[in-house]
Amino acid sequence: MWDLGEELEAKAREVVDAGFQVHRKLGPGLLERVYESALVHELGLRGLRVQRQIKVPVLYQGIALEDPLRLDLLVEGAIIIEIKSLETILALHKAQLLSYLRLSGLHLGFLMNFNVPIFKDGIRRIIH
Repeated sequence: MWDLGEELEAKAREVVDAGFQVHRKLGPGLLERVYESALVHELGLRGLRVQRQIKVPVLYQGIALEDPLRLDLLVEGAIIIEIKSLETILALHKAQLLSYLRLSGLHLGFLMNFNVPIFKDGIRRIIH
């Protein structure tokens, strides 16, 4: 297991708990942008700095491509959150987050699917 440091792990626990609270209060079946707004609010209540829809340039052979990555949420400049509201999380979604981590140079991300009856079944921790 990767040692991401005590401070980052503490923030990761806050991120997971914030997702749990949003799911508990709103339940499944809403649009991703609704969960995104609620999660930004919940994380802000916890004193965490959150940025939405962050553009990250993609470099290819030394040039920045025209279309950057777009991260749903970036918490404390260190944790990527990819929000979904789907019936099923596919391997493609996990690969997407892993690529975001690799291309951004970050190490920790969470794939959060809010369209599940039990939130723990909808969250995936991804480490690069």
